[in-house]
Amino acid sequence: MLAGGPLTVAGLEAFGDIPEPEETGETFADNARDKATYYAAATGQWCLADDSGLVVDALGGQPGVRSARYAADDVPPGATRHEIDQANNRKLLRELAATPDDARTARFVCHVALAQPGPTQRDARVQLEAAGGVEGRILHAPRGDNGFGYDPLFLIIEKNRTTAELPADEKNAISHRGQAMRKLAAMLRDHL
Repeated sequence: MLAGGPLTVAGLEAFGDIPEPEETGETFADNARDKATYYAAATGQWCLADDSGLVVDALGGQPGVRSARYAADDVPPGATRHEIDQANNRKLLRELAATPDDARTARFVCHVALAQPGPTQRDARVQLEAAGGVEGRILHAPRGDNGFGYDPLFLIIEKNRTTAELPADEKNAISHRGQAMRKLAAMLRDHL
């Protein structure tokens, strides 16, 4: 989404082995800002970071900022991303087992932040931020093989398909991350 502009974009792997920061924020925005400033200070480069996850109304907003770690107690150390995703989905289904369809409303949320580097994380500064979200409902069983995480359980009601049933281009056109990145890309063009 940032292609074609005056920027060179590099993935984090281009900067060696930088340990991941702890995600201690109470909101997606907090975590995105913390990650952006942490990596901007660690790399000495402008850094774009995001935090995203699933917010389920019947669960008071859970898994929320803990979406990737929702079932952390249910997986052994060193579990693969697929095993973690499966455990998260099983826990979500258990937690919603008695919840009727009309109360299984949920949304995917994404917050992105772009930080200017500084000598320390405290000195790095967030310059631009954007957010996106997509509404849906949690199914009783998974459907589809595309995507990852909660995609097989997240039904886009208007399409009557889960995000795991959508082709990548269709999913990216409506996704929470795609929305946030398009907003940030527009702001970045104005900023430059």
